[in-house]
Amino acid sequence: MAADEKEPRKGAEPTEGADKKAPKDDAKSADKTESAAETTTKAATETATKAATETATEAATETAVEAAVEAAEQSPPPMLSVASSPHVRSNESTAKIMWTVFACLLPASVWSVYIFGMQAAIVLATCTGSAVVFEALVQYFTKDRTMVQDGSAALTGLLLGLTMPPGVSVTICLIGAFVAVVVAKAIFGGLGHNPFNPALTARVFLLIAFPGAMTKWPITLQAFAEKPVSLYGQATTWYSSFATNKTLSLPVTKTDSVMEALAGKVDVITGATPLAVAKEHWQRGTGEVLHYTDYFVGSMPGSLGEVSVLLLLLGAAVLLLKGYITWHIPVSFILGVVVMAGMTHLASPTRYMDPIFHLVTGGIIIGAFFMATDYVTSPTYPLGMVIFGFGCGLLTMVIRLWAGFPEGVSFAILIMNAVTPIIERYTRPKKYGLKPWAEPEASK
Repeated sequence: MAADEKEPRKGAEPTEGADKKAPKDDAKSADKTESAAETTTKAATETATKAATETATEAATETAVEAAVEAAEQSPPPMLSVASSPHVRSNESTAKIMWTVFACLLPASVWSVYIFGMQAAIVLATCTGSAVVFEALVQYFTKDRTMVQDGSAALTGLLLGLTMPPGVSVTICLIGAFVAVVVAKAIFGGLGHNPFNPALTARVFLLIAFPGAMTKWPITLQAFAEKPVSLYGQATTWYSSFATNKTLSLPVTKTDSVMEALAGKVDVITGATPLAVAKEHWQRGTGEVLHYTDYFVGSMPGSLGEVSVLLLLLGAAVLLLKGYITWHIPVSFILGVVVMAGMTHLASPTRYMDPIFHLVTGGIIIGAFFMATDYVTSPTYPLGMVIFGFGCGLLTMVIRLWAGFPEGVSFAILIMNAVTPIIERYTRPKKYGLKPWAEPEASK
């Protein structure tokens, strides 16, 4: 074969096919480039449009808000404002309320220390301090958030101390604080969950457990126990020494001169409270001289919080002015006392004391204004408050006049605490459009 006729070498393709393939590849590349350019242009356009729209929207919103504010400032206030609850807002807090009540009780506390001496200060300090310690321990062991600083434990301890007789032992004060904070409050879930007033629960427990110590009433002393003051001549008991507890019981009438002569020879002189004397003597027809001014100012045997009606009323006035309590419970409480005492006194003046005597003696004032008004254990609505307070007053007088104890404030308030859920159920205001006390269908 001739050289010119040899087969072409491997790999050598005809140039015509290559020429046909190259235009196709160039077309595809051009299409891809054009598509990418379109995509980029489209994305840039969308981004610019979105940014412009957002800017315009923000500007329009700001303009609309400014226009609305200007219109609201120029237009009269609306007749009705619709908003989500809560609708009532206040700067008050639990701590502020508790410490305010605590402060309102301080004048009466200081006065009790003045007329009874340092024994009263020891009782008040022990009850208040131990209540705070027990509250802190409960919250520590339950891993709860420490809220000792809210003042609830301190107030409970002070109220407990004011229900105690002066000179009661420190051990009894510690037991009372434990019952008030741990048994009467912490076991039920703490502040806001206790069904009964903690201080009164502890007081009644101590009265039942230690009746002798809880009914020993030292006579008030002038100038920090320098000179005893007689209490309208009733029999007294003189303790010659706390160390030996030797007692000189002389059930005869004592005059001021006799008591002053013995002032340096005895450590403390005890006597019956006015309520006890009324129950044991006046109700049997024996008359005594009454000094209502002493009762009102605070110069008589009794619990530390009973001796000065004047200072308690001053503290209560502060609470009423600040709106921490309302008039419903205190006024209805006092009204219940006046109604029952007035009826019995009119029926038998020689047997039953008049209403004024019952108001200025015992724990009516501190119970009506500082204990019965406890937010947790009393009704919420006005009608329920009136029923609650009036019931407390009636029960107090029933116990004072016919039961075994000369005082009934603590028992009356605790009994009405138990009735509070029932009072709440039947005095709840009617909701608009619903039948009174109607329950939803799902709960039936």
